[in-house]
Amino acid sequence: MESYGELLKGAREERHLDIEIVARETSISRQWLEAMELEEPYQFPGEPYFIGFLKSYSDYLGLDKERIVALYQAKKIQEALPPAALTARERPKFVIPLIIVVILLLLAAGAFALWKYMPHPEENDPLALLEKPVVSKQYELNEKPFSARVFKNDKFVLGTEKGNIILTVAQTTDIFGLETPAGIQFVELSEQVEMDADGDSIPEIIVFVKDVSSKSNDRGAVVDIMLKSSKNVAISSPDESLILKAEEVSANQPMKEILSDTRAYPFTIQAKFRAGCLFRYRADRKETIEDYLENGEVLNVTASNAFRLWMSNGNTVKIQIIANGRTYDVDVTKAGEVIVQDIKWIKDTNGKYRLVIIDLD
Repeated sequence: MESYGELLKGAREERHLDIEIVARETSISRQWLEAMELEEPYQFPGEPYFIGFLKSYSDYLGLDKERIVALYQAKKIQEALPPAALTARERPKFVIPLIIVVILLLLAAGAFALWKYMPHPEENDPLALLEKPVVSKQYELNEKPFSARVFKNDKFVLGTEKGNIILTVAQTTDIFGLETPAGIQFVELSEQVEMDADGDSIPEIIVFVKDVSSKSNDRGAVVDIMLKSSKNVAISSPDESLILKAEEVSANQPMKEILSDTRAYPFTIQAKFRAGCLFRYRADRKETIEDYLENGEVLNVTASNAFRLWMSNGNTVKIQIIANGRTYDVDVTKAGEVIVQDIKWIKDTNGKYRLVIIDLD
């Protein structure tokens, strides 16, 4: 089997590239470059870091990054311990077939009993046993595409320039209907529609219907919903109870002020990627999102109170903060290092609010 480490080292030496030059041009430290060439993934904090840098290094050398990653995965599988079944003491050949026959007979008897004694509403409908939840649910639309089974009267919160609006599931029989301030809008099965939710003639969301019943609203519909723009994320005003006082921030944590004001308000983080980077973030107290982003990609995320970011290679990302109509540059210059930062509002003793960046260990 080909060695991905030897391919990396061979490609570098073929181009007469010193490893120090590669480290400078890729912003990947020499330690990690050598670990990849020596096939020592255990030196990295975790497998996602290793794979992310493996892709970046392969791109730089002009190698097929997917093939390099595949070789790594193949070696990982090859080095894994053999399944216990391969080393177990061999049983008589008739034992396993006998066990399988007994299990099949028991399963068949159980299935027949269930079929005989349970009611059979709409036997030919595979969705017959789906039940509508007793309480309607509410979902907040964000940068992560939404995909789930929803039911009549379930609601979505969508952010607009005029504030949050509520979209309500109005129909899930034959066709999916969504009630918006602009009226009820319909999407057929397997249809994808760009939907103008607030009546301003500009589509805010994309709705795709994967499954809808032809017989009952109670079985709901499976839909995918994506935002057309990050500005449509449902954003509320900052929660005062979550804003730290300046004296509560540890003096040992380096802190840089971005702006100060008499009030706190939502802000947007814009990350532009100059090279491959594993990027993880969490806006406020929402779900943490992680992705590997490549050169030319741009990420926009809006937060109310706080934003935590983590990046595998700080020098590959240009970060800007957009707040109150102005744009502020954030300097991240630690090449080849993992960066973890909080961008958040804090409150001074004089009552003023400061948006700051705090470096974390």
